[in-house]
Amino acid sequence: AFTVDRTAVYPKDEFPTVEVYRNLDHAGLRLITCGGEYSASDSRYADNVVVYATLTDSRT
Repeated sequence: AFTVDRTAVYPKDEFPTVEVYRNLDHAGLRLITCGGEYSASDSRYADNVVVYATLTDSRT
C-alpha cells in the first residue's frame, strides 16, 4: 500500500521535472495527471497535478 505524502499543482510551463522524476532513496510513487482550466483552443489543461506517495506496506 502507498500513503500519499502530498499533492501539488504546477503550471505546465513551470513543471519541476527534476523534483518529480528524481531518484528516490525509498519506494515511492508519482502520479501525474492534468488539472486546472481546460483550453479548448489549445486542447490542453493549464496545469499538472502531481501526487507524491511512499510505499508503507509491502505484503507478499
